[in-house]
Amino acid sequence: MLARAALLRCPSCGGNGILRHWFKMSDACPTCGLTLDRGESSDFWLGAYALNLVVAELITVIAIVVRIVSAWPDVPWTAVQWVAVILAGGMPLLFFPFARTVWLAFDLGIRRSEPGDVRR
Repeated sequence: MLARAALLRCPSCGGNGILRHWFKMSDACPTCGLTLDRGESSDFWLGAYALNLVVAELITVIAIVVRIVSAWPDVPWTAVQWVAVILAGGMPLLFFPFARTVWLAFDLGIRRSEPGDVRR
């Protein structure tokens, strides 16, 4: 399920088309009919937002530390600062749909779909 979600596909069936655009998911999977909201309205996605922030900022910190260590002792501090700002702002936007689909896969792994979760 996590591999399908990482490819921005339905974690349940692997079907394509669950994203309307980069920041908006469809209401249901067009292939299997799985309801993508999972019943908690906007509260369901709080975990995806937290996952997105933690992963994106962790990657940012790792990239900055690698750059500093690789350039030590002559670190271009101004360039490092600008890259850090750009990555800190851009990475959460880049990973947003991935965080949502991975969070959905994680939730489906913990709490299997029920008959009311599928639209026909």
